[in-house]
Amino acid sequence: MYTINDMPLPLDPRIVEALGQVETATVGHWRLMGFVDPTIQSILRPARRVVGTAVTVAIPSSDSTLLHHAVGLVRPGDFLVIDRLGDDRHACWGGGVTVAAKAAGAAGAVVDGPCTDTEEIEASSFPLWARGVSPITTRLHDLGGGLNVPVSCGGVAVMPGDVVLADASGVLVLPRNEALLIAERALAIQRRSVDREAAIARGAKLGELSGASSKVLARA
Repeated sequence: MYTINDMPLPLDPRIVEALGQVETATVGHWRLMGFVDPTIQSILRPARRVVGTAVTVAIPSSDSTLLHHAVGLVRPGDFLVIDRLGDDRHACWGGGVTVAAKAAGAAGAVVDGPCTDTEEIEASSFPLWARGVSPITTRLHDLGGGLNVPVSCGGVAVMPGDVVLADASGVLVLPRNEALLIAERALAIQRRSVDREAAIARGAKLGELSGASSKVLARA
């Protein structure tokens, strides 16, 4: 059986613009939730930073029937989040799915499992994050699955319509009602970081600027 729910509303363009300037690692300075397992990495080298609307897909074991259907529903700006329901052997994403997703205007995709056809993915410049590579692919076994249902990806609960920010450091999933505030805080941190690096280039000491040296000396 298949569970098929409506496609989520697209993101507010302000969220896309603001988060498009944010590094996932900047958010990691204070936030602990929403980061997928770090073993899920960008297939593209160098990675691209992308922001998109989470379109969730849950597909079992060796079957990718629902993924093929879902790619046909993808809109520009959507980001496919694929829960493999524990399977780490079969690659559901390869060259053919990449071509279809790129043609649909997808912002990117993350697979909690392996992919294949990495040379084709790299040649297409399609932003994909996956848990390694496998030569064993899925088939159209028609086993069922869920589209736009709550899923788990890299240990993170993802709801359809969530905000996905992905870059060279990893993949971050955010509730859309928190995204703008998180972006504003991250951008402020990045601006301070630029100022700090400029000060260090002029001769300032990192430990003095960060406060680390005073902590060490107080307990030395």
